[in-house]
Amino acid sequence: MAKARRGATEYSGILLIDKPSGMTSHDVVDFVRDLSGEGRVGHTGTLDPAATGLLLVCVGPATKYSEQISGQDKTYLGLIAFGKATTTDDAEGEVVAQSEVPAKIADLDFAHSVLLGFTGVIEQVPPQYSAIKQQGVRAYQQARKGNALELEPRQVNIRRVDVQIVTSDQWLVKAEVSKGTYIRSLARDIGLATGCPAHLAELRRTHIGSLSVDQAYDLLTLKRKSTESGFASCLIDPVELGLLLHGR
Repeated sequence: MAKARRGATEYSGILLIDKPSGMTSHDVVDFVRDLSGEGRVGHTGTLDPAATGLLLVCVGPATKYSEQISGQDKTYLGLIAFGKATTTDDAEGEVVAQSEVPAKIADLDFAHSVLLGFTGVIEQVPPQYSAIKQQGVRAYQQARKGNALELEPRQVNIRRVDVQIVTSDQWLVKAEVSKGTYIRSLARDIGLATGCPAHLAELRRTHIGSLSVDQAYDLLTLKRKSTESGFASCLIDPVELGLLLHGR
């Protein structure tokens, strides 16, 4: 049986969703379109398929606020694994460099000193497997063909990056960053700074502005509440969201 055509509805608002691992951000947008019947749906900042955490989805006329929302600072928990560098700078890629993990990786003071060098405004080269365009071509499209692009470094602001847990071969870090920052690139560059190849093993976005993933729906809960109380009950008014984002 064919799906009902998705068009304009009376819905207008923002959804806070806890994206599961294994789904693209566009998959979540399609899920919301199917659930609401509204065709005008978009997210405000991509999460990689393997990543989890807070994804804001705009519905109906509220999609006009997506660019404004996407400019908010974001906070992530990232697990950096030392000993291997990959093509994608995360666990999904092929290993391109490998080495023994030195004992200093397990030193908390060493971790603090390294992360201090990544605090503030820095130049960051995006991952080869990213949606960055160069001469109209996406970087990941060329990377899949084996044609690495010379991506220009971009200025980003790492407002804060703290180590949460240190083991013999991993660091769990918490990073509050500006728009356009790649945590995969941060993991790669931290590896370079330590002299040991590294990649991002896990990633979770915990905050966008002052909004927390603790306020978000997982997809099953969203579907259940939409069925029981109506889809509109799941939406946040854009004006209210603006106040929440700025912590007022």
